Amino acid sequence: MNHVIALDVSKGKSSIAIYNGHKQCEFEGELFHTRIDFEQLHQKIEEIKTLDGQAPEIVFEATGVYSKPIEKFLCDYGYTYYRMNPLEANIQMASMRRHKTDISDAHELAKTHFKNDRKTTYVQEEYYEQMRAITRYYDEIDEEIILLRSRMHAILQLSFPELERHITPSSALFLNLVQLYPHPALLKEHSKTVIKNRLKSNTRKNLSLERAEKKAFELLEVAENSYPAIAPSDIRCHQVRDYARRIADLMEKKDQLVKQMVVMSEERKEYTVLRSIPGIGDTTACRLIGELGDIRRFKNAKQINAYAGIDIMHYQSGHTQYQDHINRRGNKKLRKILYFMICTMLMAKGKPNHFVDYYYKLKTQPQRKPHKVAIVACINKFLKVTFHLLTHGILYDYESALPAQKS
Repeated sequence: MNHVIALDVSKGKSSIAIYNGHKQCEFEGELFHTRIDFEQLHQKIEEIKTLDGQAPEIVFEATGVYSKPIEKFLCDYGYTYYRMNPLEANIQMASMRRHKTDISDAHELAKTHFKNDRKTTYVQEEYYEQMRAITRYYDEIDEEIILLRSRMHAILQLSFPELERHITPSSALFLNLVQLYPHPALLKEHSKTVIKNRLKSNTRKNLSLERAEKKAFELLEVAENSYPAIAPSDIRCHQVRDYARRIADLMEKKDQLVKQMVVMSEERKEYTVLRSIPGIGDTTACRLIGELGDIRRFKNAKQINAYAGIDIMHYQSGHTQYQDHINRRGNKKLRKILYFMICTMLMAKGKPNHFVDYYYKLKTQPQRKPHKVAIVACINKFLKVTFHLLTHGILYDYESALPAQKS
């Protein structure tokens, strides 16, 4: 092995240690994440490359957003690198006595690189990075909507509690009604015709005149019998209007993000294959691509299971043995998408699906599996089949998928 460059990354800077092939330190110092310092590091790498006849091996520990500038620099100049998982790095650098500093961590990382057979980090296309960024943005919006819905519900229990019982709270019509009439007194100020016309003109989705008139009549009846805990002039009525408007805007933004991901993905093999599976729509297909990334970096389905965190963990010590369970150390966002995807497949009615068949097989055998255990088993089967389909470029087919399931 020739030179090793180890970086201990922190916010805005990194501690750097350079070791030669004789495991001797040639340089230590600090690297600020600026253009000037990156250019100086590039010159050092080129000098080593000229001396050794090949580029040095560059290793660092992943530290979330703080290590991204390092990766961007290395990708821009076409250098291969070793990005370490923090847990793996801590295990490899563990010792009986150790002084913990940034520079000592850089030295330990370099020393252990000579002892361990590490694999270079697979660099994905920009498409996968963008899909992940949009997927994570989608999740953040979803979390914000849940928070706003909870706050809106709390205020509506004071101003107009009957509204949630007569209109589906998740509908666009409900959000528009909250913006128009957060208090029953505001409803009673208008006639049925005025309410009908306002519902029609203020609802973003198409609403027929007949349905608008029916809803207006129902709302007036509900308003007459309502007994709110706050007055219509209460600041909380304005507050709940604001929540409803923000939720409507965020839901529209979610739809825009899905459309953007579909436009980016409609020519991609992964999207076509995932959409061919019954029960997977545009949103799920795009979010799976965003969280799975480039599937070519996995050698087999077991590696994908570990990445998702559904591989089985065994624990036995002496006479003590615990029940097996999934380790949950993988991508929890991917695990959540897969879980709700199988649940959606179970509720859907339409084309046959091997994963649903497998679920009911597990539930009807002599020793019936609990619901969540059966769901995880279906996720495992889904990842196996999907890996086979994606690596071979085959669309899902109910008849031809059976051999892949048995493998």
